[in-house]
Amino acid sequence: MRKLISSIIAIVSIVSTVVTMQASAAESKQSFNPQQFAKDYFAAWTATQSPTATKKALEHYLSFLADNVGHQHYPYDSDDTRADDAKKKMRKGMTYYLGAHTKYSAKLLDVTHDFNVVVIKYESAIKAVHPQNGQVIERTSTTLEVLEIEDGKVSLIRKYSE
Repeated sequence: MRKLISSIIAIVSIVSTVVTMQASAAESKQSFNPQQFAKDYFAAWTATQSPTATKKALEHYLSFLADNVGHQHYPYDSDDTRADDAKKKMRKGMTYYLGAHTKYSAKLLDVTHDFNVVVIKYESAIKAVHPQNGQVIERTSTTLEVLEIEDGKVSLIRKYSE
């Protein structure tokens, strides 16, 4: 009889834990606002592209990303491998180019979302001096970013631009 009671208590405990976890996950999904996330992410990104961009702005942008974030930028980079030190590598690469733009403007055109994906579309115009070769770069482009979200963080960025 004691074994039966212990088994029932264990089953009730497991069911209770599963129900609590499901409620917590549902609450987490409800508290995640993809539209606001997209606007905040975009504002953080554009701050890193500004001629007056700071390391603080860079760290704010990186706070949106998972540590093992994958990044793919067509047509330049087709590899979306996720690695444990991916955010660290992004920090290093972005720090190198921080403040390279002499002019930057961007406008968020569209946001869409479904499941664990947020998609942003924006236009940007840049003028920059490449830090390595001193070449002036000037361009206007439209970019589509597909952001895969895990636990409220961007786990994969896929950029498509002209």
